[in-house]
Parts: sequence; C-alpha cells; structure tokens
Amino acid sequence: MTHSFNAMNLAEKQIADLDAQLLRRQLRVTDSACDTKITINGREVTAFCSNDYLGFANHPALISALAQGAQLYGAGSGASHLISGHSVAHELLEKKLASFQSPHIPKARALFFSTGYLANLTAITGLVRLAPAGEASIYSAKLNHASLIDGVRLASAQDKASITLFNHQQLDSLRADLQKDLRPLKLIVTDGVFSMDGDLAPVQALLKIAEEFDALLLIDDAHGFGVLGKQGHGILEQENLNSARIIYVGTLGKAAGVSGAFICAQDSFIEWLIQKGRPYIYSTATPPAIAHALLKSIEMIEGPEGQERRAKLSELIGIWQQEMIFSQWEKAPSRTPIQPVILGSNANALLAASQLDKAGYWIPAIRPPTVPAGSARLRITFSANHSVDDVRQLIRTLQTIEREVLASTS
Repeated sequence: MTHSFNAMNLAEKQIADLDAQLLRRQLRVTDSACDTKITINGREVTAFCSNDYLGFANHPALISALAQGAQLYGAGSGASHLISGHSVAHELLEKKLASFQSPHIPKARALFFSTGYLANLTAITGLVRLAPAGEASIYSAKLNHASLIDGVRLASAQDKASITLFNHQQLDSLRADLQKDLRPLKLIVTDGVFSMDGDLAPVQALLKIAEEFDALLLIDDAHGFGVLGKQGHGILEQENLNSARIIYVGTLGKAAGVSGAFICAQDSFIEWLIQKGRPYIYSTATPPAIAHALLKSIEMIEGPEGQERRAKLSELIGIWQQEMIFSQWEKAPSRTPIQPVILGSNANALLAASQLDKAGYWIPAIRPPTVPAGSARLRITFSANHSVDDVRQLIRTLQTIEREVLASTS
C-alpha cells in the first residue's frame, strides 16, 4: 500500500524544486581514509576538497594516539562534562589549548566541544545572556559560517538580542552603528578565515573598534588554527593580538586532523559558559580517546613537522597563485589553503565539477545558499600532502576544462 500525506507531498515538491534549480546536494561514500588520494566505489581520485590542511587526518602518529586513547579510556565518555564525562584527557587538552592562546588572551582558559557548530552556538548564546533579555547587540559579518549565523539567530530568538550585519571589507558602517548603540553588551562576530573565499578578517581593525565601543570580539578561526602563525596557533598569533575582549573559537577536525573544537577566552567568560552554555551543559562529552589523540596533534602542530607542513602549504599556494591563469573564470587572491574559482552559474559549476570527476579529481561544486546567488564555484583546498606535481597537473586540467565549459555554454 502506498502511503501519502501532506508533509510527504511537501517534501517531495521541495526536493523537486531543488533539482530544478540545480541546488540538490548529493552524498558520496568514500572507501578509504581521508587523504589526497581517495577511493570512491573502488576508483581512486585526487581530492582537492577536504579541510585536512596539514595532512594529519591519516597520520600514523595520530592513528596510534587514538588507539592508545581507546585503550586508556575506552570507547565513550558516558555522560556530559558536568555529570561524569570530563576525563583527565579532556582536562589536559583544554590546558594545552589555553596555553596556545595565553600570549593573546589574558587569563586564558579553554573549553572543549565535539563540534565547531556546538562551540559557536554555546559562545554566542551564552555570552548574550550576560545581559538582560533585549539588552544585547550582535554585529555579525555577512559572510560568516552557518554555525555563527545560527548562533546569532538563536540568541535573537531566545534573548531578543538585536542583529546587525556588516561587510568585513568595509568597516565604516560597523563603526557608525556601534556609535549609536547604548546597549550594555555588544558582541562583534566574525570568521577569522572566510571558508568560501579564503580571505582573512581584518581582526586588528575589528579589535580596535571593539575597544573603542566597549564590545567583545568573537573570532571563529576554524580555518586558521594550525595553519596561521609561526607555530600554527592561528590568527591571533599571526596578527599579534592581545586582549581580554577576544573570544576565540578553534576547530580541531581540520588542520588538527582529528575532531572537535574549543572556545578560548578570559577565565570569567569560560566559567560563565560552563554555567549557562546550554549546548555544552546538555551534550554528552566527546570520547576521551579523541582528546588524547588531539594532544598528540597539538604537539605536532607547533613542532618541526607542523612548521615543515605549513612551509609546504605556502609553496603550493604560491605556485597556484602564480601559474593558475584563467581566460574568464575568476580566481581569488587568497593566501590560505582555500582557493576558490568563481564560475557564476550553478550549471557551470556542476559541469566543471563533473568534468573534473571524469579527469580523476574530487572538487565539488559549491552553490547557494552556501555562497551568494550568482557566485557558484569550485572550492579548491590544498593539503601539505599534495605534491607540487599534483598542483601543476590540476592547473593544466582546469585550463582545459575551462575551455570546454565555455565552449559548451557559448
């Protein structure tokens, strides 16, 4: 018997609408470990799409550390951090992460989360609750990650925080809006590295504005932690910032190669989030084995191997920027491992991705709502495990595909 009801009909119609707009996403199942060479359905492709910037995700030392962590602490944590799930492994990791940012945040303390999404939700909604309902203002960069956007929306819905969006490349309107703001709590929220464009937020200028107007500055450094700075400590190290106003969020499933995220801030703010951060309070703690593996990852990030891998990334980025020349497609001037190629239409992006797949590459098309309408793109990301040869071969392949796509759409 076929069952049909209104909600199912709505779902089927909406999915058909996504198909018509070329916006339906598809899952691909990999058969192998995360690396630059990936097996999908028994076929090997070269991946230029993961956020494993330092090539740590399949590193033997981290595999060994994860196995050792499971032997020491078991498979799961059993409860939330505030019940019985907070292990010595979590504690050691938080202390190490805080030490990374202690030159930049006075009395730094860190709080570990299972995902960056949860960390951002906790930071934004928790900090807004420092003020009475309706007495907080949030200033959010327009191109922020979805987790920041959702944290801002949740804070507005639950605690009536006002929301103002700003262009991170032009800060005059931000200054003008803050100048008129009389609310006691003001929070500026920005990505450190914008994940779809690869450009950096002007964090020095944003901190000066925060100081001038007595605001907090939340920086989500998901794509900068491990990559930016001499020791890989992230954007605060690279830009040499120091302020108790900074709320720093770092991700541990990208350059760190494992999983999870953390918030680092002045001790009083972290203590407040432990008390009032609902996603933290009501989530089961990440397995301690993950934290144990991350301790090894952190050691590698700031050690000689991390420095060598960051130097390799810099070399690959330089080659791409110098040698990748398109006739019409747009290349971003990014100095990070994120190197987008803007194609404009969804159809062109999907066609280019399909042609790349045929040529043995995995580079998915990125379309709205992840990026603004009319700016569909290939989001190319580099790993320290890519070779110079890999990058130069990709350049030659893309130049051929551009000619084919432009010819087919002319």
